[in-house]
Amino acid sequence: MADMPDNTAGAHTEAEIGSQPALWRRAAESAPGLAPVLPRPGERVAVVGCGTSWFIAQAYAALREAAGQGETDAFAASEMPDGRPYDRLLALTRSGTTTEVLDVLGRVRGAVPTVAITADPATPVMTLADEVVVLDYADERSVVQTRFATTQLMLLRAHLGQGVADALADVERALAEPLPEAAAQAEQFTFLGRGWSVGLAHEAALKMREAARVWTESYPAMEYRHGPISITGPGRVAWMLGDPPAGLAAQVDGVGGTMITSGLDPLADLVRVQRLAVRLARAQGADPDAPRNLTRSVILDAS
Repeated sequence: MADMPDNTAGAHTEAEIGSQPALWRRAAESAPGLAPVLPRPGERVAVVGCGTSWFIAQAYAALREAAGQGETDAFAASEMPDGRPYDRLLALTRSGTTTEVLDVLGRVRGAVPTVAITADPATPVMTLADEVVVLDYADERSVVQTRFATTQLMLLRAHLGQGVADALADVERALAEPLPEAAAQAEQFTFLGRGWSVGLAHEAALKMREAARVWTESYPAMEYRHGPISITGPGRVAWMLGDPPAGLAAQVDGVGGTMITSGLDPLADLVRVQRLAVRLARAQGADPDAPRNLTRSVILDAS
């Protein structure tokens, strides 16, 4: 008898994905009370993170600039340049222990006001950052980030004054509706975004690599035609988070690929990708709760 997928693998990840609607509401409702510690309108802001947190930083930076609230740069924490003048630095770190993030906070301490968003109030970030927002209710047992990443972005979107009602309605749909069967059978995925959803496209690709070890790429949607479309063909999916550029779906179809769009808020559509990652991981016997070669936090040896 053929081996069957282990449907208990990824149980924590699956539960955490399903908990997002309530957590998003809680985060959005908390935004007014956290306004005094989060970046103010008009400030020049740097946002740093690693892995998933870096991609969430990219999404927030694009949203903040589009909202007219000030110049906002997003950096992988290891690439944060020295000497640039910022009014505030925002650090995103679920664990509160990531070496590169703590290093940045230490380097700018006393020179640039800092605020961190974390899930764990018993970690070094609590003393290294000037201000800390603790979203402990969104913490995760899984190594793979899902709900913490999206909950902090929902908080930041609400803080920017974005209406979040559509996103809250759409995440319910993202959890309830069947996943596209073409995606479940695909051998390769390219995730695409525009504006703030470019960061989400990078995060979608990372989630599939982490949880399901699937071949994924990610690009700004308009860049897809400048080379990456060359790999598109039967069995390969281009998944657009948000509205696709005119004519792109027809081009993907014309070379034998499958274009997936949803009409959902891009953050809600990311939840569909999270669900797909769990499904594909189980199908190959992988456990997204404990993915290969990964730990909850990267802590580097100072020596």
